[in-house]
Amino acid sequence: MKRAINNWKFVIIACLTLGLAPYIPEPHFLGKVRWVMGGGVGMKFMDWFDLIYHGLPWFLLVRLIFVKIKEAAAKRRVQAISEEGLAEKS
Repeated sequence: MKRAINNWKFVIIACLTLGLAPYIPEPHFLGKVRWVMGGGVGMKFMDWFDLIYHGLPWFLLVRLIFVKIKEAAAKRRVQAISEEGLAEKS
């Protein structure tokens, strides 16, 4: 499972299918978000569950972006430290 949620292809396909379905007349997730932004008046448990269900792929996408940015920053930090060490030895 950990490999799947860190896989760009899996997360993007999940966003395009589960995250947007049904597509007509508007993506379901966007309709639920608009409803919540409007105060969520009249939302029942099933509506909240539906929001979480269709929102999970988008959450995974945002999470994956943050993870990749954090990994890149750590890699740059390690690279800068190693370059400083080489410069001091020279």
